[in-house]
Formats: sequence, structure tokens, C-alpha cells
Amino acid sequence: MSSVQSMPRGHGGRIEEAFAACKERNEAAFVTFVTAGFPVKEDTPAILLGMQEGGASIIELGIPYTDPQADGATIQQTNQIAIKAGTSDIIQCLDMVKAARSQGLTVPVVLMGYYNPFYQFGIDNLCEKAKEYGADGFIVVDLPPEEGAELAKSCNKYGLSNIPLIAPTTTDERIEHLAATASTFIYCVSTTGVTGTRAELPADLGDFIARVRSKTDLPLAVGFGISTPQMVQSVANISDGVVVGSAILKAAQEAGDTTAERVGAVRAIVSELSAGCKQGSDVANQARILGRKPEDAAADEIAKLSISKRFGKFGGQFIPETLSEAFREIEAKYAEIKDDPDFLAELDVYRRDFVGGPTPLHKADRLTELCGGATIWLKREDLAHTGAHKINNAIGQALLAKRIGKPRIIAETGAGQHGVATATICAKLGLDCTVYMGAVDVERQKLNVFRMNTLGAKVVPVKEGQATLKDAINEAMRDWVTNVRNTHYLIGSAVGPHPFPTIVRDFQSIMGKEIKWQMLEKAGKLPDVVIACVGGGSNAIGAFYPFVEDKTVELHGVEAAGHGIDKNEQHCATLTKGTPGVLQGAFTYVIQQKSGQTLNTHSVSAGLDYPGVGPEHAFLKDSGRAKYTAVTDDEALEGFKMMCQYEGIIPALETSHAIYYAIQLAKTLPKDKDIVINMSGRGDKDMPQIARIMGVQV
Repeated sequence: MSSVQSMPRGHGGRIEEAFAACKERNEAAFVTFVTAGFPVKEDTPAILLGMQEGGASIIELGIPYTDPQADGATIQQTNQIAIKAGTSDIIQCLDMVKAARSQGLTVPVVLMGYYNPFYQFGIDNLCEKAKEYGADGFIVVDLPPEEGAELAKSCNKYGLSNIPLIAPTTTDERIEHLAATASTFIYCVSTTGVTGTRAELPADLGDFIARVRSKTDLPLAVGFGISTPQMVQSVANISDGVVVGSAILKAAQEAGDTTAERVGAVRAIVSELSAGCKQGSDVANQARILGRKPEDAAADEIAKLSISKRFGKFGGQFIPETLSEAFREIEAKYAEIKDDPDFLAELDVYRRDFVGGPTPLHKADRLTELCGGATIWLKREDLAHTGAHKINNAIGQALLAKRIGKPRIIAETGAGQHGVATATICAKLGLDCTVYMGAVDVERQKLNVFRMNTLGAKVVPVKEGQATLKDAINEAMRDWVTNVRNTHYLIGSAVGPHPFPTIVRDFQSIMGKEIKWQMLEKAGKLPDVVIACVGGGSNAIGAFYPFVEDKTVELHGVEAAGHGIDKNEQHCATLTKGTPGVLQGAFTYVIQQKSGQTLNTHSVSAGLDYPGVGPEHAFLKDSGRAKYTAVTDDEALEGFKMMCQYEGIIPALETSHAIYYAIQLAKTLPKDKDIVINMSGRGDKDMPQIARIMGVQV
């Protein structure tokens, strides 16, 4: 007993006392998880007390979020249920903790969730209120230490615990960085993948925990996939704590309809599972300290690593720890090859002989005459192989994946063009290909789904959320977290964590480079305006980037105003109406509630139906270098018809937004001005949808 009491402490709070009490009893701490507000918000305080009564040492209270990328089906579903039932902001969750404390809850409560809701609440305010309402710390799934200095320092200020996650893919060097930010314990993810029950634990789990133990003296708690008393027992003997979540949530979900029945089910399963926490004589990897006070300077030093990953304040790398090594690998390999003459020569061959580039640039004579103002030029990426600009990035990233040694490719797609492009290059290079696509988009883009299947890709319909592009990205990220060792995520737009926005921009900038020399050749000058549609932003950033330093060239991005930007959840005008936040790995503009929950979106064009935007576009907006506007569904359809009738070109619905805006702008400019529309894709894929809108049977 005396040896436990003399173990070093940090802030001396409830978490440290919980581990000390368990060690007195020769037990591992039992850490339980429940989503706040699940199944209904009135249940949560009673469930927290039921967990304590069942034997929980520490409780993780999940903060509901619309886009929980690192969580499996069970926790995804509980998030959706809680939000739908009215639990969607931080203060509601803190009120639940406060209520439980007033009713006798004494065990520590750690708030677990994703960064954007915490960021929107305000980090210092979050920590102050957490302390006031009776919470003890945070586990933030997508906040690596490079991005988490503010939270780490605020936790120190208020005596709270900032608990990092370490995965089997985490390198020894990175474990040391993560441990330097921890104050009470470290959460060790037992296996690569998302949360959820599993049939068995990894055979090398003991080796992984021993590797982490060699880098820190703090308690280690192990979670992910633990669902039986036998699993709890095996983990209890190689760590200081055991975390169980999905199994408890399933028990609550399968119980009756009353609070008492659900609390009873939770109490019973916690009691059953926690019985396995008794440690035997062969216990290993035990902590030598119960807490420490991290140095603020350590958090600041690690945060410096993020500076190069940003466009001004936008961008960054907000990722689950499981992916940290994959991102380091991608960044290192891309830095190695991006200026390599052999790699660039290979790309050039593909652009010429496979894609069919340089794609033409020509005058839109009849549209120009109709407008009576500026000359309109068309950059014809719709003539590229597969029918859109997406093939440029798909080729570049597929070649990059081969050089890294990843034989399996996953991708997301909205309109289907990126999926088709990815399936195409995977077929050519002999790579396995899986494409995630929202179920709504699968229905409205049946032709592209058939094309992908014909090319040998597996198309997976995503039914979660709105079942559109955002949800396809979430599901692709879950796949990548699970299969990171042999899989490359070939992201299709200039969104997501660093270095994806830069990689996609660089591979797509061939369009802007060609526009530049083609205009000099044909018009003897640079264009006055370059216009492109913006969803995630790959088409626009590819056209814009080579002109960023050419200050005489205006850059205009056109977003989807859907049914109107004056209505919530009826548009995708992220840069026009969104606010700064974190979505799917990057700090950018997001269409969201004040609480940080992502709002639903709408656009007639599947490729623009996205509530975020690439972080470089956010930077170009704030710096004033580019201008962004929004065009409604009806206006886009008008642009579509005009391009068909006046130029004999059937454009994609995405491109049609830019076409409508360019026509209106051309009318206001003098005849000596030149506008280039980046024609991002052809409209074959949209014809069944447009026919339905027009009431035509095809």
C-alpha cells in the first residue's frame, strides 16, 4: 500500500486516485464508454451512475458528432441517435456530468470526441467549464499533438488531463512526443481500425504495449475491440487499464424502453466485464508514476511541426493516430519524387498518351457574341480521358502509391468522375480498387457506377448521414484506418489533411499551366479572369494555382447555391456562408451549426454537394486573392442549356455553375477582356438526371 501511495502524481486529481485505488486492489482500471444523450438525454446521468455501481473506475463520455470518422458502426449509430434526439452541443453534455455529480457520481469522467465541437466552444472556455461542471479531462480522437498545443496548455492551466492515443502504427519517436503531452494516462489502441467488438485481440498486443511502456512511466489503458470478460482479463495482465465501449452501448440498445431497464443492462454488463480486471501474478507493463505535469514548452515545441502543413491558418493535419505514420510516409515519398525528372517525365507521358492532353483551349464564339462583352474561352478538360479533370490527380497518386508499395487503392466519389478515373488507372496499373459513394449519388449517377464496375472496381454505397460525398469520405477514412498497412487513400479533391491538398493541387495544376501558355499563344496575353466551379476544390485550385502570382489575373470560384443561400441545409456555398472549423482532417470553412455539427447540404450537382472546401481556397478567400460566389440549381441548369445550344458542348452540372456565372460576368466587361472557363467535365453522366428534371423519359 505504501508503495502505491508514494508513486509520483501530477495534478493529484480523480484520475490519478482511480488508478491508485485499482493498484491497491491489484486490479487494472476499468474504463467504460457511453455516448452522451444515448439513447435519450434524460438517461445519461443515470447511466453514468449505473456504470459506477457496476464497477467502472473511469468513464469516457462521448460527445456526439456528425462525422465520427474513427468509430465503427455501433458508435456511429449512437452519435446519430443522440443528435437526432437533441444532444448536439457541449454544454448539454457538461450538464449531464453536473447532474450525475449531484446525484453521487465520484469516478472520473473524461470527455471523448472530435475536435471541431470543442474548437467551436472555445478551448479555454471548454476547460474552464469542464472543471466547473465536474469533468476530468479529454480524449480527442482527431487531435494529434502537433495541432493540440492550445488544449494541452489549457488542461494544465485547469488541472485537467489531456489523454493522447497511441496506435500499433505509431513509431517509437512519435510515442515519445505523445507521452510528453500526457499527464495521467495514455490510451493504447489495440489494433488498427475503428471502434467496435472483435472476435479476438491481436497476437502481438503484448509486444505493442511493452514498446509503449519502454517510452513512458504513466499508466497505459488499452481499448478497441474488447468485449468479453476473457478479453478484459488478458488485457488487464499487460496494462494498467482496460477500455470497453461498443459492447456496453449494445447492451443499452438491446434493453427495454425505460431508463431503469437501460441502466440495469449497463450496470450488469459493466459488473460482468469489470470482474476480469483482477490481475494475476504474471502482470506486466505496470506504471511507475500515476501522473505528471507536462511542460507547456513541450506542447509548443511539438506544435511547430504543424506550421509547414498549412496555408496561412488553414489546413493542418487533424487525424486519428493510426494514420500518422501513413501520412508521414506519403509526405516523405511525395517530397522525394515531386521534382524528380523521371517521375515528371512519366506524368507527362500519361498526360499526352493516356489522357489526351494538352486539352484544347478555344473561343466560345457564339456565347461571346451573345454576351456582347468579354471574350469567353473554354479550357476543355471535358475532353480528357474518362471525361473530366479527375484523371490527372488519379494518375499521379496511383503512381505515388506504387512507389510507396501500397497495392490496394480506396477512393471516394460524388459525381462519380473521380471514381471512374481511379478505377481506370487502377485497371491500367494492376491495383486493387474500392470506391465509396453515397447511396444518393449511386442512384443519381448510375451510369458512372456501371462504368466503375466495368473497369473492375468495387463500388460501396454509403447509407449513413445524407448518403452523399461527405459520408463517402467518412467511410473511406474508416476503411483506411482499418487497412492502412496495405492501402493508399486516393483522395479526389484538394481537401483533407496535409499533404493531400498540396498533392492534389500539384497534380491538377497542369490545367492552369496549359491555360497560361495556350492563352499566350492564342491571344498574346494572360487571361483577365479564370473561372472554375468549387466543391472540394480540385478543379478550381488546379486552374488557379499557376496564376496566383500573376496579379492581373482575377480568380473566380463558383459554388453551389442549391435552392438558395438564405436557407440552411439547402446549399453548398461553403466559402460564401460557412464559418471556420475542422472537417475531415483540415481547418477550413465549413457549413455547420454553432455547436460544430456539420449541416446537411444540397446541390443538383453531386460533385459540388459537400459542406467543406479545400483549405487553400479558404486561404485564397481570406487573403483576397480569389473571389467566390454562388449559383443556384436553376441558374446552373440555365448555364447548362446555353452551353449546349450555343457551343454544341454538353457540360457537367458542376461546370454549369461556372458557365452561368461567366456569362453574367462577360456581359459586364469590355470586349478587350478575356475570360477562361475551366470546363472540368462533360455532362454525359448527368443526362438521366437532367432528363428527369425536365420531365423527359429516357
